[in-house]
Amino acid sequence: MKINVTLYGDKAIVILTGAGISAESGIPTFRGEDGFWTVGSHNYYPEEMATNAAFCDMPFEVWSWYLYRLGVCLRAQPNAAHHAIAKLQNIARPANHVTLITQNVDALHLTAGSPQATTFQVHGNAHFMRCSTKCGTPIQKLPEHFHAEWDKERRPTEEEKKFLTCSHCGALNRPHVLWFDECYDEENFHFDSSLRAIDEAELLIVIGTTGVTNLPNQICQNAMRRQIKIICIDPFENELTQMVQDYFNGNHVKESAVNAVPLLVEELLCQEA
Repeated sequence: MKINVTLYGDKAIVILTGAGISAESGIPTFRGEDGFWTVGSHNYYPEEMATNAAFCDMPFEVWSWYLYRLGVCLRAQPNAAHHAIAKLQNIARPANHVTLITQNVDALHLTAGSPQATTFQVHGNAHFMRCSTKCGTPIQKLPEHFHAEWDKERRPTEEEKKFLTCSHCGALNRPHVLWFDECYDEENFHFDSSLRAIDEAELLIVIGTTGVTNLPNQICQNAMRRQIKIICIDPFENELTQMVQDYFNGNHVKESAVNAVPLLVEELLCQEA
């Protein structure tokens, strides 16, 4: 399989990744069966759990849900697609610099070697927490105590709750993620930086996302408005892949990320040589 793409000029590449790339590392998609959470007799959907409203109402149920998902992330390893993207980011010349915008909170891109400075985690990082009151305490990594596999039935003990408390103001910390009832910002989620990146790009590569949330949707729309090349890698059909197919400068590669991304990266690096 060969993916034909030719770059002109000295503009940049933007890569947008979603849950599909991490699914190939064994992390269930956010909206799959693994995303449900049972409290009493009620099954909560991810769209209900991943909200500030739920955190205010049942904070330690929300924490348990995230700690369970963190355990899933910690057991996963970057796949060939993650490693290929990291290779492109680290080897490409500055004239063709690469910005990675990821919706995933699993940090697998960083584990694979993607540079933190040019990797925008626009939905946050499940390995970190921050004060729920915005008291100014820096974002911090979750203590290693929580890195063990977390059983679905387990809830934080009174002692463990202390580890989840802000050391500065005493309020409860929250997962460092973007919730459904919150808006993107620059400080935590690189909103402005992501839009600037696509406004300077010559090529957009979209991998494993339907692009339905606000910022990814804007990125794709801005790329089409500027009429730059878009390559969408996804073995499945969805609204975004259809939109790319209908776009005159778009190409839907109906292959898995682990198969297609390394080939595309090698082709791009050959043009760099």
